[in-house]
Amino acid sequence: MDKIKLISAGQIRSDFPDFNTGDTISVSVKVIEGDKERIQQFKGIVMGIKGSGVSKTFRVRKISNGVGVERIFPFSSPKIAGIEVLKLGSVRRAKLYYLRNLTGKAATKIKEKKKLSDLVINKKEPAQVKSEPVVDQTTITEEKVSESVSA
Repeated sequence: MDKIKLISAGQIRSDFPDFNTGDTISVSVKVIEGDKERIQQFKGIVMGIKGSGVSKTFRVRKISNGVGVERIFPFSSPKIAGIEVLKLGSVRRAKLYYLRNLTGKAATKIKEKKKLSDLVINKKEPAQVKSEPVVDQTTITEEKVSESVSA
């Protein structure tokens, strides 16, 4: 059993960014056509993440020419050149299978998650109080009295 875990641990890729269901991502896929190899982008919404270890997969859905296209990618696949997270989605479900029944803009519109950096930038800074040095009133009156006596 430990030998299986050792072999599978060596095959798990960890060079991908963290993403969740509802995020819009762009997956760079290596495509081999004849003797040429090129990278093709597959941009869509993550519908779900399934499994663990070497068998962990994620499902991405996009709308292409009015037709919904879903693709399942294994995390450990050597065909994936890279993954880029474009938008963070805010959803309340682990699997977004309801997107299959939606058409048009509704099928691709998911509420965007607020980032911590946006909250800090938009937050108003508290007004700063200008502090002046405190001057003792008795020294001012003594100086005025001494000036008037000497004059």
